[in-house]
Amino acid sequence: MSLRVGVLAPISWRVPPRHYGPWERVVSLLTEGLVERGVDVTLFATADSITAARLLSVAPRPLNEDAGLDPKVWESLHIANAYERSGEFDLLHNHYDFLPLSYAGLTAVPLVTTIHGFSSPRILPVYQRYNGRSAYVSISNADRDPSLTYAATVYHGIALDEFNVNTAHGDQLVFFGRIHPDKGVKEAIELARLADMRLVIAGIIQDEAYFAREIAPHIDDDRVRYVGSAGPSERDELLGSALALVHLVNFAEPFGLSMIEAMACGTPVIGRRRGSVPEVVEDGVTGYVVDDVTGALAAVAKVPTLDRAKIRARCAERFSRDRMVSDYLAVYQGVLASQALAR
Repeated sequence: MSLRVGVLAPISWRVPPRHYGPWERVVSLLTEGLVERGVDVTLFATADSITAARLLSVAPRPLNEDAGLDPKVWESLHIANAYERSGEFDLLHNHYDFLPLSYAGLTAVPLVTTIHGFSSPRILPVYQRYNGRSAYVSISNADRDPSLTYAATVYHGIALDEFNVNTAHGDQLVFFGRIHPDKGVKEAIELARLADMRLVIAGIIQDEAYFAREIAPHIDDDRVRYVGSAGPSERDELLGSALALVHLVNFAEPFGLSMIEAMACGTPVIGRRRGSVPEVVEDGVTGYVVDDVTGALAAVAKVPTLDRAKIRARCAERFSRDRMVSDYLAVYQGVLASQALAR
């Protein structure tokens, strides 16, 4: 009998997302990979989602694409739909942050929760209350909270066939991510100025005031270009044609998909030593881990010496979709074995 898994996705964006949507992208990669392995998967996501799994939806469209949808209403209906069907599964895998945990006592079905980062310490009481009721999976060792018990750390994986390695480095830097102070866009601009290099910025504008104050005055469509939110069709060319991805974050980065997407193109990463960055970037191999803009400037001079084919190979070893799927299947098997022993 096939393993039956219900996967609860966020509904901020479609699965897979058209452009931005890191949690939804990971859910899509995992879901399709599980289906390919013969797992009977039911995906709970927006009605416009695309999947080889069985799709069950109540939300007609993503919340961030339809301002007429009340988030509280559709979140409640979406989560309730998964729990009302939970008896159909051997296991329910929650990617919807802390809210579904509050339903955990209403079903006997084992629950796995991937914690895609903590938006605030204020959400910790929910995770603490249901510690042990759900098997928690961290996406990096750096993102673990000491008050919680974890079943595993599972790094994100990507579909490597969506990225082409470019062994000839480009002559510009790229920033790829949401436009927010946390992500270090201002610092990327400063680095490009000091290095006398062009910078391409791609990503959704999450903080309009920050963009208007710190970013927009520097955009001249020559030295600094903003190209908006880059979807899958533009991502490969944008990342592959760069000298390096600049990731000078100002917060404890839980993982950072853009880093491994750059590596899949053979493009090195210059990342600030915050959160998961030292786990993801192998210093001197797939990029450089730095402490500040001064350190990043020194790294710019060194990145042309890195072997871009080796960067791609290390990405394939550490961050493939198949590796991620295998890791999650191991988590599922461990959870189900523990449940069987408890009976």
